[in-house]
Amino acid sequence: MSTIHLHAITTASPEQFLAALIDFGPGRSKIFGNSADDYLQVHVQGPQYAEVTEGSGGVWERLHYDWSDPNRIVMVTTDSNVWGGSSGHTYTFTPQPDGTTAVDAVVVRQGKNLKGRLLGLVLGTVGKGVLAKAFANTVKAIEARNANVKA
Repeated sequence: MSTIHLHAITTASPEQFLAALIDFGPGRSKIFGNSADDYLQVHVQGPQYAEVTEGSGGVWERLHYDWSDPNRIVMVTTDSNVWGGSSGHTYTFTPQPDGTTAVDAVVVRQGKNLKGRLLGLVLGTVGKGVLAKAFANTVKAIEARNANVKA
């Protein structure tokens, strides 16, 4: 099992970051590079939760999103072709005194088959840099999205 911790400071508010995380419309891949539009399927969505299948590159997972806490979103993997066990993502938003937001992301990957175990091993070692770059790109995309809304 691999657990990866990521951190960023962003000009996006917690509400803006959360809005991007739960925007399951077309173009999601522009914000989240590992969520190709052709994999995206919203199964059910309520005011503070959703069941969504997403993925890319032959890897998919069905996630239960819970944003009942406005400063934290928990995404638990409920099905996947490679991930099982405790897999999922947690984002925590902490408003800063200067108006920015600290975003902490924890990604847990527990492979349920050989492919998943190998991917988990790679992500937990050399792949952490790839996830960190993807996370940084997501933060930049969310900031750009919010700048366009203000314009």
